Amino acid sequence: MPQSVTELIDLLDLEEIEIGLFRARQPDTQLQRVFGGQVLAQALIAAARTVVVSRVLHSLHAYFLLPGRTDIPMVYDVEAVRDGGSFSSRRVVARQGGKVIFYLSSSFHELEEGFEHLDLVPDDVPLPDECPTLGEVLFKASGRPISFWEREWGALDVRYVGDSRPGGTLADTRHPARSRVWVRASGRLPDDRRLHHAALAYASDLTLLGATTVPHGVFIGLNVQAASIDHAMWFHRPFRADDWLLYDQVSPSASSGLGLATARLFQNGILVSNVAQEGLIRPLRKS
Repeated sequence: MPQSVTELIDLLDLEEIEIGLFRARQPDTQLQRVFGGQVLAQALIAAARTVVVSRVLHSLHAYFLLPGRTDIPMVYDVEAVRDGGSFSSRRVVARQGGKVIFYLSSSFHELEEGFEHLDLVPDDVPLPDECPTLGEVLFKASGRPISFWEREWGALDVRYVGDSRPGGTLADTRHPARSRVWVRASGRLPDDRRLHHAALAYASDLTLLGATTVPHGVFIGLNVQAASIDHAMWFHRPFRADDWLLYDQVSPSASSGLGLATARLFQNGILVSNVAQEGLIRPLRKS
């Protein structure tokens, strides 16, 4: 995965090989399959490049159909579903090796005046500098060196606030599966709103499904087979993906090998985005 913001920007710089048809490069990675957030972010960039810049992304809905390979490029085919008076709709199909691996539907909106209300940011959240890095937390859980996590996720700066495991700082009888992180790009991004949307979509896939395993004493990548199945995001207000965002994640349900997680993203105390994801969380049985 990209080890720096510069590499992330390069990863999102798609080649247009035909009108509405884009080819994306792959990062240097030790992962066996493509990170879902990468496909999500690249598809968003492809869609946004076919929409007039005055229209702002406000929602996306995506399905991950097949795991992506890390050794060959992906192609993103954008269908201009509709351009109306206020909204533009785009559908993106990602293909790799002749197979469809991913679908994205996205909607863009001309900004206008309207009603305003929003959830309040949670109270008493420690500052990012007071929280351990995600690499430190995963090192304690897995024994894998911090350098491994930094190599694969170096484009993101993630600080672990806490969760609701027994004895955890976020224990809540109403929400047995809750976790919070601070997240931002690890360096400065250009002043391109579309790039910030894509970077946040990229980051949103990293920790969200993990919230579904919090009450069960297991960790994705260690004793759980996990995969994102579908992902939805709503973008409410302007933000920068290179400034700290509080990612407040809750899993309302897990059953039949599937876990659902929802989340809110706050920046400077303001709600900027909501996220939802369902994924496979299959316990690994010892043979």
